[in-house]
Amino acid sequence: MPRTPEAPGPGWQIGQVRGVPVYLGRSWPIIAIFIVVTFGPQVHGVLPELGSGGAYLVAIGYVLLLLLSVLVHEGSHALVGQWRGYRVRQIVADLWGGHTSYDTADTTPLSSAMVAVAGPLSNGVLAGLGYLVLQGTDGGVPRLLVQVFVWTNGFVAVFNLLPGLPLDGGFLVDSLVWRITGSRATGLLVAGWCGRVVAVLVVVAAFGRSMLDGGQVDLYTVVWAVLIAGFLWVGATSAIARSSASRVISRVTVRQLLTRVTLVPSGTPLSRLRGDGDLVVTDPAGVPWGFATAADRARVPAGIGSAPVDAVARRQPQGWVAQVDSVDDDCTELITAVQSADPAPEQLLVTLRDGRPVGIIRTADLGQALQAASRAH
Repeated sequence: MPRTPEAPGPGWQIGQVRGVPVYLGRSWPIIAIFIVVTFGPQVHGVLPELGSGGAYLVAIGYVLLLLLSVLVHEGSHALVGQWRGYRVRQIVADLWGGHTSYDTADTTPLSSAMVAVAGPLSNGVLAGLGYLVLQGTDGGVPRLLVQVFVWTNGFVAVFNLLPGLPLDGGFLVDSLVWRITGSRATGLLVAGWCGRVVAVLVVVAAFGRSMLDGGQVDLYTVVWAVLIAGFLWVGATSAIARSSASRVISRVTVRQLLTRVTLVPSGTPLSRLRGDGDLVVTDPAGVPWGFATAADRARVPAGIGSAPVDAVARRQPQGWVAQVDSVDDDCTELITAVQSADPAPEQLLVTLRDGRPVGIIRTADLGQALQAASRAH
């Protein structure tokens, strides 16, 4: 049987951190080349004795130190996330620095804040260690690289703590508002708008600095500020959109969508089944694999009631079982299950965390309920 090709990864895997794959993103070479091209001439101006070739080699060394800083930052997020019970999927170094992907369905304001602050704190530690090394470093290339390393990590630590999403400081704002109001949606909304304010201030600060430095606009600084502000604005807008979606999702509970279902073992004759409800068929190990509606059962000719339930059951895609803590939870876990399954199932078997089934939810009903909640919102 031919194998289905796997989806391409986010880049090139370069290692692991406690089982979490670490990738060099496909966009990372873009920023690396940009840094080498812009930093090389600056090195040549400070240390002309190196020549152009030597200056660009030093710039490559700086790129590698920057990559180390990014990986330490994201690795800190990942390790603290694992400690707080997150399921960390991957770490990626990319064009805008990096990101860590994890599932946070069961997170709390405290956990979110601890994971957020871990990244900037790690950069602060690197800056401090670099400063200590700097005290015993003579001039030349080593001192220049250490100086830039200290400055870069200090800047990243401070900048990431600015109070607006998608920066780590924005997650601290989110956690604080969430803790005070009890609403994650409100936390995201406030932190998202704070992120938009930070984006505007970045551009204003860039122009202000240019004016203070002689009244002429420093094109290099302004271009960088606009790029960074654009990144911040997009991230902040995404947070605001997630806030709105979160409010809609909170209006739809698992309980209001559930329909009764009966679990039967594979091979059970249809003639032995009582009632006319929906059926979920399980294999000998008790794993649910098939689904049959009352209409499926009604289409079986009267003379072959001894046929096994397998004859009318439709095999379901992997991932069609959604686990919830309570039937009074909102539909977050249901949406996640539908998005994760391939292909998307027409229905979900809902179970509690201990595996007990509580019913079936049709994905069409879920979609209609979300649309109704969106209109009401």
